[in-house]
Amino acid sequence: MVVSNSSPLLNLAVIERLELLRDFYETVHIPDVVWNELVKKGKGKPGSKAIASATWVHRHTVQNQHLVAALQEQLDAGESEAIALALEQNATLLLIDETEGRRVAASYDIEKTGTFGILLLAKKRGLIPSMKEEIDKLQHKAHFWVGAQLAEKLLRAAGE
Repeated sequence: MVVSNSSPLLNLAVIERLELLRDFYETVHIPDVVWNELVKKGKGKPGSKAIASATWVHRHTVQNQHLVAALQEQLDAGESEAIALALEQNATLLLIDETEGRRVAASYDIEKTGTFGILLLAKKRGLIPSMKEEIDKLQHKAHFWVGAQLAEKLLRAAGE
């Protein structure tokens, strides 16, 4: 089972690579707060329509609101509910980009990857022609900041 926070879904949707998640995982599970952020509050924004129409994205109501409240002392609502849902559902993977969220997920021994991990996997499987092009799209279309050192590391990992 794969659970996602907002950022990987939105970033991949904006650069028109959302289908990679379906290809890799068949179904992606998200907490209600992530759905509300991306689809309801995000209505009309880039990526929102693609996420709303992805029938393979399944919404869940997180049961452990005490854990969510505790996590929200460090993280935003989406990250908190995504981590809580991953724990409740015994997820095999959490999709999350934010550094602090990744750190907290690691403290719960939750396996994680993010937008770049998905794109690297796609490159290695021959599903995208160029990691550099995807990084450029993320920077220009999704306004996803990528430092020069990280970009260089990603390109080396992709064999570019």
